[in-house]
Amino acid sequence: MNTTTAPANSAVTLTLGEGYLARRNWADWLFALLVVVGAVFAFQKYHAAMDVYEKGILIGTVPAMIWLGWFWRPLRNLMGVVAAFSLLAIWLYGGGDLRRADSVFMLKYFISSQSAILWMSMLFFMSTVFYWGGMFIRGQQDVLEGLGSKIAWVAVGLALIGTMVRWYESHQIGPDIGHIPVSNLYEVFVLFCWLTALFYLYYEAQYKTRAMGAFVMLVVSAAVGFLLWYTLVREAHEIQPLVPALKSWWMKLHVPANFIGYGTFALAAMLGFAYLVKQQAAETRWYKLTPIWIFGIALCFVPLAFRQRGVGEAGGSYWLGYAVIAALIVGGILLGRKRIAERLPSFEVLDDVMYKSIAVGFAFFTIATVLGALWAAEAWGGYWSWDPKETWALIVWLNYAAWLHMRLMKGLRGTVASWWALAGLAVTTFAFIGVNMFLSGLHSYGTL
Repeated sequence: MNTTTAPANSAVTLTLGEGYLARRNWADWLFALLVVVGAVFAFQKYHAAMDVYEKGILIGTVPAMIWLGWFWRPLRNLMGVVAAFSLLAIWLYGGGDLRRADSVFMLKYFISSQSAILWMSMLFFMSTVFYWGGMFIRGQQDVLEGLGSKIAWVAVGLALIGTMVRWYESHQIGPDIGHIPVSNLYEVFVLFCWLTALFYLYYEAQYKTRAMGAFVMLVVSAAVGFLLWYTLVREAHEIQPLVPALKSWWMKLHVPANFIGYGTFALAAMLGFAYLVKQQAAETRWYKLTPIWIFGIALCFVPLAFRQRGVGEAGGSYWLGYAVIAALIVGGILLGRKRIAERLPSFEVLDDVMYKSIAVGFAFFTIATVLGALWAAEAWGGYWSWDPKETWALIVWLNYAAWLHMRLMKGLRGTVASWWALAGLAVTTFAFIGVNMFLSGLHSYGTL
């Protein structure tokens, strides 16, 4: 008996003892080599524009990108496409002549920063439409949702291309103007859109269901709607010099970590909303469908809030159109709630993705809060000043800390967890943009 079991035990031992690096194949190592070569190229070409901290960030980015590409293989293709088109745009600028953006076909219509971001905006809208089409058009669900997913991938790629090219463009305007494009509302809304969509696409692949995309893409499209209004009314796409408080390497770490939190919190909220819609699909009394009504009221509050502050007037009928579209979305969810419930994944899947999204977001938001305190100490001489933005960031942190505590210690699940996640979106939205609209403080450089 010992001789028959020994080979099996040896195989198990070998499998369990096999190292992480030993499991990499030739494609993994080729990808790692390309990342290293790309980093060396970037250093050789742009090191003169980097300070010591930026060089350190570049070095740290190499293992991070390699790990991400090994962890989730589709990111390799995304990185390769973004790098190729970003380099093409830089080459087409012919040494930094930004006037070529209006004369070179590819730059003018596709891969200058503004063109790429406008394409991103249109494609996220299209993705949302296809995902919702998959909810309702029988017999074509998989095709339509598949198109929605593919279009979302392209939109993420164009967002990243636009971001990389904008970074290059800023350096061509002037040596003191160049900066990573995460410094104002326009730039961080682009960041929010692609981060939220990319996290969703990961969960879509892991759980092998695309039906969640209809709800998640609603919040991405809402962000795109604000971005387009902000571009139209404030000409926010114009690259501006950094204010003194933002001329810090801390910004390059604090802001992306912060928006991983915002994006995953928004994703979790929309899945909480989907959970509640699925749960109340059989409810025949319309006045009892509270999640949908509250969601509709929240959507309609946005244009009212903007007009109350006077920032909506310059948009003319834009916010009226927003309110009409919001009403149509809410009406469609009300009328089609049974069909939607059939298409959505199980309650267990929705609950699990909601939990994982909040857990990831909370980890990064915690890191961002610590980094923000260190940045504040450098810029303003103190780690904490009870500035409105800081105060609301603390409220967001406490909200999700309590949510996770109740989940892990008390088994929070289902209805209460979903309502709490949805309410968390309201808190997060106010911390993200409401503070900029209604309050002022040390972070007033982000006002509307």
